[in-house]
Amino acid sequence: MGMFEGESKTLGSGVAYSWVKLDNEGNPSSIGVNFTESALEGHPEGRTVEYTLALPEEAASTAYNHIGIDWNPHGHEPQGIYDKPHFDVHFYMITPEERDKIIATGEDCKNLSKMPASEYIPEGYVPTQGGVPRMGAHWVDPKAPEFNGQPFNETFIYGFYNGEMVFVEPMVTIAFLETKPEVTKELKLPKCYPISSYYPTGYSLSYNETNKEYTLALEGLTLR
Repeated sequence: MGMFEGESKTLGSGVAYSWVKLDNEGNPSSIGVNFTESALEGHPEGRTVEYTLALPEEAASTAYNHIGIDWNPHGHEPQGIYDKPHFDVHFYMITPEERDKIIATGEDCKNLSKMPASEYIPEGYVPTQGGVPRMGAHWVDPKAPEFNGQPFNETFIYGFYNGEMVFVEPMVTIAFLETKPEVTKELKLPKCYPISSYYPTGYSLSYNETNKEYTLALEGLTLR
């Protein structure tokens, strides 16, 4: 059925927009964000900024509510791993209003540390300490290259809050984007999901020389 674009916003000196692709039966096959080459520049140097993108209405049958692109000029914890300038691209399964209730301090800390049932945990993933306001707890793959002596170029993180998955998060460095990479990966998945919806089985990162745009996509959307 084609590609349907969602909200478009300024990203640095460029532009970013959300989109979803539907197959011939009208079911979602992939969902993602495109951003222009100039979006790698023009960001504030001293602070993190979030750019939120609404999804097109055709994405309603996917598991995702909106996309948040976080610019991290100096990276973030853990030091020595994720401390390079990079984008965090969160595909949120909850609304902005629900995110506002995640304060990650005081009584809310119990929601950050609540463990999901084992069947809802992506294969091999483990939680990091604490959590982040308006996000939740971040879960990482200890077998990822950046935890095994390799540089951090790109990676894939899951997010949980109150024992439920609330986002998936590809992360990619500016330096790696400047190489105009072509990346396609299968995801490590949980056995079960909290609600029936379309979830990805892979993700990809690419650059189009013709329109000077990067594409970051969740691929192989499958009804679970």
